[in-house]
Amino acid sequence: MKLLSVSTPDRFLLAAKVNTGVVVFSQAKPLLLKHKATLPLTLDEAFSSDDGFTKLESQAETILNDPEIKQYIRPEGEISPGQLFTPRNILCVGLNYKDHAEESKIALPTQPVFFAKWVNAASGPNASIVLPPDTKEVDYEAELAVVISRPCRSVSTEHALDYVAGYTCMNDVSARDFQRGDGQWVRAKSQDTFGPFGPYLVTKSDLPDPQILPIRCSVNGRILQNSNTAKMIFGVRELIAFISRGVTLHPGDIISTGTPHGVGFAHTPPVFLDAGDEVVVEIDGIGRLVNPVKAM
Repeated sequence: MKLLSVSTPDRFLLAAKVNTGVVVFSQAKPLLLKHKATLPLTLDEAFSSDDGFTKLESQAETILNDPEIKQYIRPEGEISPGQLFTPRNILCVGLNYKDHAEESKIALPTQPVFFAKWVNAASGPNASIVLPPDTKEVDYEAELAVVISRPCRSVSTEHALDYVAGYTCMNDVSARDFQRGDGQWVRAKSQDTFGPFGPYLVTKSDLPDPQILPIRCSVNGRILQNSNTAKMIFGVRELIAFISRGVTLHPGDIISTGTPHGVGFAHTPPVFLDAGDEVVVEIDGIGRLVNPVKAM
């Protein structure tokens, strides 16, 4: 199931992408009544309780499998996708692809390297990446993002995926000059608009194996990153098991799993983002995240 948030004049509304278009669940009230479904209006509401997403997934599947759903399908061109939800936390992983560590001239990590991205950085599809005035080296990073469905603490690798709601595309936008100057990564990664994600949350039932996904990033149509999540040093299972040993993960937390080779600073000459650029992160089976770039 592919979930999304549809922008309306008043708020974002929970919807699902189907083969022939998009269903906005709140606009299918007769079917909700028929199945006694109590779907939340938004993904934020679903993630506000420990079992909210589990209930949403079950009821949404029932609604979408009803033959009467056809009358509620809208052409995708008629809707405007917005930010999926507001993450509770954004946990990022550095140097999680061997070839990216090599292009960064940093030794391969022996355990996952986690850092925080502040929630103010989060944005959605088609939202502008805004270039702060104090940096001249804003870089792109295509990443697979994992969304947590329910509270998760001290889980094994074997059961780690039981706590996953689904997967989405993320761009871990980074100010490289801030990164070098600060000696750590949080400010460089947490500027406003530096964490676009979306447009879809693809449930794990549709993507049972997150380690086989082609992933790409292009700027103005030029493909600059082209890899596969199979090349991660630490897979999704290992990342969840590792961080949950001492950190409780909650519904709506995002783990952004690292970027492959081909980031801007590693090109000759370097490729940094400029106002007017368009950045696309694409992961097969998930979708295409498009964001324009503008100056502040």
